[in-house]
Amino acid sequence: MADLVKANYERWLASPKVSEKDKEELRALSDKERDETFFKDIEFGTAGMRGYIGPGTNKMNEFTVKKACIAYGMYLLEKVPGSKEMGVVISHDNRFMSREFTLLSAKILNDMGIKAYIFDSLRPVPELSFAVRRMKAAGGIMLTASHNPKEYNGFKVYDETGCQLVPTKIERMLEILASLPDELTVEAPKAEKANETIMLGQEIDDEYVALVKGVQLNPDMPKAGFKIVYSPQHGASYENAMRVFQDCGYNIFPVEKQCIHDPAFGGTESPNPENAEAFTESIKLAKEIGAQLTVMTDPDGDRCGLAYLSSKGTYERLTGNQSAALLMEYLFSERKAKGTLSKDGVMYDTIVTSDLGRKIARAYGIKNESFLTGFKYIGHRIDHYEKKGYGPTCEFGYEESYGCIIQPFVRDKDGLQAILLYSEMALYYFNKGIPLDVAYEYLEKKYGYHMTITKSLSFFGSTGMAEMQKIMDKAHDNPPTEIDGMKVVVIEDYIKLQKRDLVKNEVTPLDYDKAEVVRLIFEDSSWIAIRPSGTEPKCKFYVEVFQKDGVGLKERTEHLIASLLSLLGVKA
Repeated sequence: MADLVKANYERWLASPKVSEKDKEELRALSDKERDETFFKDIEFGTAGMRGYIGPGTNKMNEFTVKKACIAYGMYLLEKVPGSKEMGVVISHDNRFMSREFTLLSAKILNDMGIKAYIFDSLRPVPELSFAVRRMKAAGGIMLTASHNPKEYNGFKVYDETGCQLVPTKIERMLEILASLPDELTVEAPKAEKANETIMLGQEIDDEYVALVKGVQLNPDMPKAGFKIVYSPQHGASYENAMRVFQDCGYNIFPVEKQCIHDPAFGGTESPNPENAEAFTESIKLAKEIGAQLTVMTDPDGDRCGLAYLSSKGTYERLTGNQSAALLMEYLFSERKAKGTLSKDGVMYDTIVTSDLGRKIARAYGIKNESFLTGFKYIGHRIDHYEKKGYGPTCEFGYEESYGCIIQPFVRDKDGLQAILLYSEMALYYFNKGIPLDVAYEYLEKKYGYHMTITKSLSFFGSTGMAEMQKIMDKAHDNPPTEIDGMKVVVIEDYIKLQKRDLVKNEVTPLDYDKAEVVRLIFEDSSWIAIRPSGTEPKCKFYVEVFQKDGVGLKERTEHLIASLLSLLGVKA
């Protein structure tokens, strides 16, 4: 590994293509930073390529983006007939280098003979997905690092359905990528005739916004006295969100300092709705104006978060599992009352989402299909049934990480659909005089008490990768069969693609793509899952504890995840 780091480092310093400014930055690296920068090529994961911006093989820069874009263009030319004229839609968020990477990608594709469509400025992920479908394009590219800090950027790729490439599709692109020369040497294969870049107009925004407004169930509910605080976290959803809220008649108060498209995220403590500090400014404004709800979208607009005025007079946050459960109960009960609930409905989720959502779906006669982490699996499944011309109707789809879809006119998470329907749901309960914590307590009494915790631990450089692999090897080869006196009854191993029932002493296959995930299920249906992140140098540990009452639930859940980490030899 040290030889590879040294060779890559010296290759960059010797290249005339690397600017003197970048070379100075490389010379200033510590040994640890040099290892992190050059120990591997930046990888494609569950949501594309993502990493720190800067020079180096494991960073986001013009050379690594160029190589990825060439591989994607070659993939389209090979796999999608007519892709040159169908074109590729490219969008970006507010991050450093996002616009530059967008223009670079468009030029590369044009040189390869592929038409490119771009917007005049930043647009969110769901609108990119919609635009691919609307333009009948061969695919799409989104330059974004989602909810990551300002130092990051990323490169996501989409197919002609507006869905991120699933493994069966991206495998060929990765083969092409691996066959190309290194990032400093590679050049795009030139077409006999270059193609053009076309600027997309206002009609795409108008059509997308109209479809979002169409997801409302009860648009005419009285809204007097109901105030909402909104933050786009400096990102790409601001303009669309304000149009939607105002057109729908909501009394909306934006967090003004977070509405500026600032790549440095200067007005927020965190752009990630999963973090409590992301809500500091929103809750401050909510207290000043007496708002009932605060909603936010992350920088690229696919995830959302919310906090609400509780029955205690405090502002409390909901996890992705909790908010989705409340929304499902509202959606399904209202559709049932209106007679619009599908007889063949299905709710899509992932293997690390809460069991509570599945119980709610079953209570309304809705089937459930669970997938590996990555919303692309949900989008791909929707497309699968659409192409068949029959099959279940999508009633809802979500991940625990604050992403969901209500209507599938996009094939990725849609933060704007989500915050509009969360607002409608909160308004529904507000008009009944019921705060959301009380509404959630009704759910728990009806379906049981579920507590979920997700712990993410970071691992950097070659030593970090080795440590993370060691954790996964232990989980695969020697998983615990008892934790905190709780017996494991089922072990699901998604690398081995097998489900081991320890009570029946039998092994059955798992019908999934291979993935670095191990899931342990206990006697009382509580469970644990372990997986490395597909886009960041992190390992994630998921725990859900189920009880028939809420006594000691939080303490038991926290103790269980601490015991798991201790058994795996992980320092939190």
